[in-house]
Amino acid sequence: MRGSSRAAATASREAFTGALAAGASRSRLAEELFAVVGVLDGNATLRRAVADPSREGAQKAALAEQLFAGKVSAETLVVLKGVVGQRWSTERDLTDTLESYAVETIIASAETANRADRVEDELFHFERIVAADEPLRGALGDQTVPADKRAALVESLLSGKVADETLALARQAVTAPRGRRFDRTIAGYLDTASARREQQTATVTSAVPLTEDDRARLTEGLAAIYGGRVHINTVVDPRVLGGVKVEIGDEVIDGTIMRKLDGARRAMGAS
Repeated sequence: MRGSSRAAATASREAFTGALAAGASRSRLAEELFAVVGVLDGNATLRRAVADPSREGAQKAALAEQLFAGKVSAETLVVLKGVVGQRWSTERDLTDTLESYAVETIIASAETANRADRVEDELFHFERIVAADEPLRGALGDQTVPADKRAALVESLLSGKVADETLALARQAVTAPRGRRFDRTIAGYLDTASARREQQTATVTSAVPLTEDDRARLTEGLAAIYGGRVHINTVVDPRVLGGVKVEIGDEVIDGTIMRKLDGARRAMGAS
């Protein structure tokens, strides 16, 4: 986001956090915010009107109230007015912010149930499953297939196997990708979760699954190195043979045997 949108996101956050603190139904708030994003994405005239930087914030907020009052909850309307009342650099920044608040509401619900880590893990691994299965990836990403059929496919794969919040976000990612690939949509959701939880996320690749003790020690070590909270996503890849590879931010710490063998091969070739 450019400067004005960054300031708008910061200013609009007060309305959002206030709605959460007021005890709004989080499932309803998330559902309605996603629905509002869908309405704005589908109506260019309305989207331009509520994002028009030349109009006063109060005027845009009044327009939002006129259009959505009685159709969404009072808490959702407060959040919507708080967002459209700001000055945004682009229309997409406004709708992206509303979407991020919807995602964050679901993560907040998971936090209340003490399963936010589980939701992050499940979203990450479902995305990996989809990425590795070309027919499934095609089926979930085919925009010519009605959204309800794509949602039904997700439910058939995940219902009863993952947290309710995971299912809600996975379903949203396939029914309303907003022009993004599935992997990029899930990555955005996970970034929102990390930002809310004030943590960094590390992807750890190993030849065999990490034990809970291994994971705890690695999490503690990375937190000490990078400062603050670190959440670990794990990937099992037998090709690495042994050791682990850690990707966190723009950094890669590769301690795998395969990396060492590759280095030895290069050295032999150079000689």
